[in-house]
Amino acid sequence: MKRKRRGNSRALLGMAALAGFCLPAQAAIIGTCTIMIGASGTMKSNPAINIFGSNQAGGSSAGATITASSLLCTILNLLDCYSVSAPAPIAFTSAPSGGDANVTFASVFRLDGSGLDIPGSSPQRVTNGTHTIQVDLTATKSPGNYQGLVTVRCE
Repeated sequence: MKRKRRGNSRALLGMAALAGFCLPAQAAIIGTCTIMIGASGTMKSNPAINIFGSNQAGGSSAGATITASSLLCTILNLLDCYSVSAPAPIAFTSAPSGGDANVTFASVFRLDGSGLDIPGSSPQRVTNGTHTIQVDLTATKSPGNYQGLVTVRCE
């Protein structure tokens, strides 16, 4: 009876070790990514009053500073351990009654003063160090008093 248990224990241990090798490897980034919020953006309407956006005449982009620091990235000489994105919201944070009906949101951002608009939901890799980000939000909707909030992510 003892032999049977030993055989089962060894078989279970072997299966557990084999299962451990078959699992996908999980990597963790050891470090920090800090986002310091800067200026709030201002959304203005177009002449037809059906598009509101920070990139319309009189509007302004929101800004933030991102500082990425990862020891693992430094040690392994990796250049892209963190990604930054700024996806559009699904609703306004403040709007008149019915203000979220039939609205389309879009966001873009620019990193480090680049004039290139990057779609908000497209993560962009950043190196260790400090980076600036400018974010624009556009909403297509009927007239009213609206506010929207874009969340900048560093993952």
